[in-house]
Amino acid sequence: MLLEMGQKAKRAARILARLSTAQKNAVLHLMADALLADQSAILTANALDVEAGKANGLSASLIDRLLLNESRLAGIADGLRQVATLPDPVGERFDESTQPNGLKIRKQRVPLGVLGVIYEARPNVTVDVAGLALKSGNAVILRGGSETLHSNRALVRSLQRALTQGGISNNVIQFIDSPDRSQVLELLQLKDYVDMIIPRGGAGLHEFCRENSRIPVITGGIGICHLFVDETADLSAALEIIHNAKTQRPSVCNALDTVLVHRAVAADFLPRVVEHLAPAGVTFRAEPVAAGLLNHAAVFPAGEKDFDTEWLSLVLGLKVVDGLDEAMEHIAAHSTAHSDGILTRSDEHAQRFVAEVDSAAVYVNASTRFTDGSELGLGAEVAISTQRLHARGPMALRELTTYKWVIIGENHVRK
Repeated sequence: MLLEMGQKAKRAARILARLSTAQKNAVLHLMADALLADQSAILTANALDVEAGKANGLSASLIDRLLLNESRLAGIADGLRQVATLPDPVGERFDESTQPNGLKIRKQRVPLGVLGVIYEARPNVTVDVAGLALKSGNAVILRGGSETLHSNRALVRSLQRALTQGGISNNVIQFIDSPDRSQVLELLQLKDYVDMIIPRGGAGLHEFCRENSRIPVITGGIGICHLFVDETADLSAALEIIHNAKTQRPSVCNALDTVLVHRAVAADFLPRVVEHLAPAGVTFRAEPVAAGLLNHAAVFPAGEKDFDTEWLSLVLGLKVVDGLDEAMEHIAAHSTAHSDGILTRSDEHAQRFVAEVDSAAVYVNASTRFTDGSELGLGAEVAISTQRLHARGPMALRELTTYKWVIIGENHVRK
């Protein structure tokens, strides 16, 4: 079955690559209309997944990721319309030059081809990925988690109907309609038909894809995120930034996990952090120096692996450091290269931090919660890449393309 899906996707990608921007945008609007027209069927299917998730003991945060309602579905449909407004990267020309012999040379953006996207628990990803793939000229094979099976069936049915209505093969968006995990492994072997694997999920999924794929894999989305409060920081502003980064949506990859505080301000600042965040339900894991400055029921000693944990919940690590060097050493040792920042009024410290911290997103005086395609002006995203090739950070339309060299001659031959 997967081989046939790969073959269909490859053929569909060749056709999709020649569609105009206007054609793709029209289909994106049809897809948004289809989701709203099929709202009742989609929400009924989602209710089955939510009920099963609760019965199977899924956590409250996973149930929240899984849940669709009228408002969320309307937002998902609106996301497709927003993608239609974004510039189309396909066909963009750049690095144009003319050689002394008259050859005209340029690079030109083209789709990657066929994407295999493997994800868990979030039915909105089904639509976000489908929309971005269509706009960037890529066919896509989707494999959602078993906990979203009913929801994804309903969503893909609507999206494929819109494709057909728009005169495009519904093989542009295909869905592995089975919870059988062996099919993930089969997908990872389709090197002749799939050009890029993008996993969205926990560390186990990413490791499995890296170890078993015969196709290039873009990994990321796992964030152990830090903020360093140096001795020059505006401490009142720092409190609000930390509160936002930790509590605004704690279950996502760009939520804050660890606060590092300069020793010179720690005695004043750390108790204020605890008093400010504890009422929001935050508990703390403090290393010995930080713990010695705190006396609060919400503070617990940090365990051996706590600073290597992506909490995805209202837990925050606290550590006192002697300065910028120790802060950056801690980040280098424990960060997943997702989102890390410094809170400072020192331009020198800010410049060193930006230059030396090797993360996909590096912040100065801002919450880590902005590592998101829409917040960075890219629209929706497929994933957050934490590796260096071929894309880094939020993967939106341009990151779903590559380029080719185009050389125009006038009967040139090489001498």
